[in-house]
Amino acid sequence: MYLPPAFAEDRLEVKHGLIHAYPLGTLIVQTEEGPTADLLPFLLYPDEGGNGVLRAHVARANPVWKALGEGAPVLAVFQGPEAYITPNWYEVKRSTGKAVPTWNYAMVQVRGTARAVEDAAWLRRLLNDLTDAHERKMPQPWAVSDAPPEYIDTMMRAIVGIELPIASIKGKWKVSQNREVADRANIAAGLRERQAADMAALVEERIKPG
Repeated sequence: MYLPPAFAEDRLEVKHGLIHAYPLGTLIVQTEEGPTADLLPFLLYPDEGGNGVLRAHVARANPVWKALGEGAPVLAVFQGPEAYITPNWYEVKRSTGKAVPTWNYAMVQVRGTARAVEDAAWLRRLLNDLTDAHERKMPQPWAVSDAPPEYIDTMMRAIVGIELPIASIKGKWKVSQNREVADRANIAAGLRERQAADMAALVEERIKPG
């Protein structure tokens, strides 16, 4: 990943926060047929290992778990807020016209050695944790135990787990840090008008009196 120092996010808790908020990550694996990319809902266990552990599951019919086996190097990518940035929000555009569009975004890239997991107890824990994490915001949370046990057992036989201890985690927050304070304020205001509040908040977090 191209990562200019101005856009680097080094705080582990911030990178973890993006994964929690945007858990649908892209798992990239090199196979004998070439690289593959699968979108998976990951669950982050932040207190395990030095950088945390990611866990997910795939359909048994998906050959990616066989490519992992007991361990294979992988890349997992998590995409946060993103938004188009028009030059009309730059002060310099009004004075000289010397401005071009760009795109703001926040992302996290995780690398490590992932393995496939077929252990039933491991899978049941993951399914319970994953369900609880996403159902807790629902007015009437659903639980795995709400379904008939034999049905859950059948469904579990159709999936395989994936475990990824995080060896390295890099964050890139390209959120107009390289612009003047007035530009950043204009950008944040413009983004809010376009209903891009998540990106506006990231820009505003980095506005400091200059």
